[in-house]
Amino acid sequence: MAWPVQFLFRGLRTVGLVLLYYVFSIGITFYNKWLMKGFHYPLFMTLVHLGVNFCLSALARRAMQCWTGKPRIILTWEDYLRKVAPTALATALDIGLSNWSFLFITISLYTMTKSSAVLFILFFSLVFKLEEPNPFLILVVLLISSGLFMFTFESTQFNMEGFIMVLLASFIGGIRWTLTQVLMQKAELGLQNPIDTMYHLQPLMFLGLFPLFLYNEALSLSASEKLFRVTELSPLLYSLMTLSAGGTLAFGLGFSEFLLVSKTSSLTLSISGIFKEVCTLLLAASLMGDRMSKLNWLGFAVCLCGISLHVGLKTYYSKNLNSPTRKHPQLSSKGSELQLPLLRQNGDKCEDSAADDYDDEEEEQEISL
Repeated sequence: MAWPVQFLFRGLRTVGLVLLYYVFSIGITFYNKWLMKGFHYPLFMTLVHLGVNFCLSALARRAMQCWTGKPRIILTWEDYLRKVAPTALATALDIGLSNWSFLFITISLYTMTKSSAVLFILFFSLVFKLEEPNPFLILVVLLISSGLFMFTFESTQFNMEGFIMVLLASFIGGIRWTLTQVLMQKAELGLQNPIDTMYHLQPLMFLGLFPLFLYNEALSLSASEKLFRVTELSPLLYSLMTLSAGGTLAFGLGFSEFLLVSKTSSLTLSISGIFKEVCTLLLAASLMGDRMSKLNWLGFAVCLCGISLHVGLKTYYSKNLNSPTRKHPQLSSKGSELQLPLLRQNGDKCEDSAADDYDDEEEEQEISL
């Protein structure tokens, strides 16, 4: 194949994968916001999403095993409870609080506030010594922090309760992604593939979020006509279908990220995520009626500059890293396992992918958005 044709084919493939990622990422944000308008049980919705993700990841593992003819990794109970449980609990709280906030705030405020997750990821990566200190990090923190302040300053659609929820979710998200980075870098666990990580995280995430659901939503949901007190079958089926659709979108998001990175690079995912934030805000303003002043837009631009600087720095420093990941004996030989780096975007919160959750060999040490 001549190089111009090959270049064109790769370009079209990359565009297609980016668009697929946009469909799932932006789609689940707007879908959850739309669902929360009539179904005020975000924690129950998240539990359903976790169940759907577990079933789909189990099916995906089964298909991969049939395709390769090699068994998938299954952790021992000791490793599962001691090493996976902290990551699962942090992930469940991050996703649960993020979905909960949709009851109070707009998509634009949610998207912008979630951008602050990079600050907490930087903080915890320094604490866990996954990130080397450098003076540029101070500039990144200042840009993102000032951008967030300008965006929320005198906002006409600001809600303190929802804002605190998202900010807390971002803080827990910093813990979540740092623990996920540590978890996936432990080659002896064999969780380099995100499908395997997703499969192992979902049950503990469900158990971690279930007590909060019992405390906050169980009683009111049991008396609601949305599910348990339905008088007709059709409303019940409609509720179950809409909830399951969100879980499918969440799984599709993790899988689309997996494809995008494995076929292109983690840098492509990072840059795509930046433009995705812009698309999300533009769609929120045009479709959902979110109102943003010039100062809000300026704050968003400043925040994007901070995130872009962070991505650029990670790309520069990752070129100096070359420490291959050791393979688990149950995994296939080098090159046959696609690995997804930890480059989740801040707006992808509502999804249960353990994407979470994501590391390729050249960027094994990086955590970025």
